[in-house]
Amino acid sequence: MLSAPTTTSSLTTFIILSIFTLAFFPGAFHFVLWAPYNLIFPSPQEPGRPTSVLCESPNYCIAPTRMTWFQKQFTLPSKSRGSYLITDTIVRELPEIKNYKVGILHLFIQHTSCALSLNENWDEDVRADMSDALDRIVPEDKRGGMYRHDAEGSDDMPAHIKSALVGASITIPISNGRLATGTWQGIWYLEFRAAKHSRRVVATIQGEKL
Repeated sequence: MLSAPTTTSSLTTFIILSIFTLAFFPGAFHFVLWAPYNLIFPSPQEPGRPTSVLCESPNYCIAPTRMTWFQKQFTLPSKSRGSYLITDTIVRELPEIKNYKVGILHLFIQHTSCALSLNENWDEDVRADMSDALDRIVPEDKRGGMYRHDAEGSDDMPAHIKSALVGASITIPISNGRLATGTWQGIWYLEFRAAKHSRRVVATIQGEKL
């Protein structure tokens, strides 16, 4: 005896399709679920504010960002071996700092025998002592034999080592158009070669403008 064919009810079909929709299109399911709520309680818009705001249910909105990037390259005054305070030079070369309410200034020196640092900005003896201390830590070998690399003179390899120890970059916060350094902090340029050299710096600013 033949059995009657089994049919799937419309409700079962709807449930199966709903499960597949939820599994493969969760965003669409979320939109449909919150549609009645969004119609009854629309997201308020502040007068005078941008309307291009990304909003998600329930009433979670993200304002458009005003984060910007700026980059500039400049050359430092040529100096021979020593430690130099260059805060005023940096501020003069980067008047764009005044345009930022909050942000970050990154300074990168494009060379391997000098360095940038943050340190004492008042007593110049600190800079002299720093240069002397680095000379003691990494002495110059005029007799030869201590370093393999001496292609540009006896001060060549010591300069590379000092650069690696101190570093080629620094990062400083910006607050209300000014560098947010401490009272006694200044930006140092440390030159490790005996002769004067021209050094390039890349400045990058990321932040929110005033």
